[in-house]
Amino acid sequence: MQIWVDADACPGPVKEIVVRAALRLGIRTLFVSDKYVHLEKSELLAYVAVERGPDSADKHIVAASVAGDLAVTQDIPLAALLCRQGVAVIDPRGVVHTPNTVGDRLATRNLMTDLREAGMITGGPAPFGPRDRQRFSDSLDRELTRLRKQAALRNERPPTGGNHDGQGT
Repeated sequence: MQIWVDADACPGPVKEIVVRAALRLGIRTLFVSDKYVHLEKSELLAYVAVERGPDSADKHIVAASVAGDLAVTQDIPLAALLCRQGVAVIDPRGVVHTPNTVGDRLATRNLMTDLREAGMITGGPAPFGPRDRQRFSDSLDRELTRLRKQAALRNERPPTGGNHDGQGT
């Protein structure tokens, strides 16, 4: 199992929570972005640089992640692709996406985009706050516990069960 973070627009508090969990549990975690992401030195943490451009980080995460991994992203189209691959997905506000729920979230996102483009809705989501931080932390703990149990049932070593290097090879 690995954790993938779509780091292009990841709130700082979410990054901190993910890093703490990764180091505590010994899980390799990759922050994918077209902008440099500063991380503390650890063999468990890596920054994966991708080309600048729309969806570059998304494409890398989809290509390199495998079923049983966990991803953190606020990008609903990316979440939909990852759910289809069997990757667990959490958004920075703690919403856990599943194959059963992500379709509705994608439809709502597309509707809101259409309404914004038509000038009917302005503004965006509320600022990221302490309740969001707590909800994310709780969701991350639950999902990591669930994935580690699944990995143990498959007789894998939970922290390093995947045999991929994060570089898409």
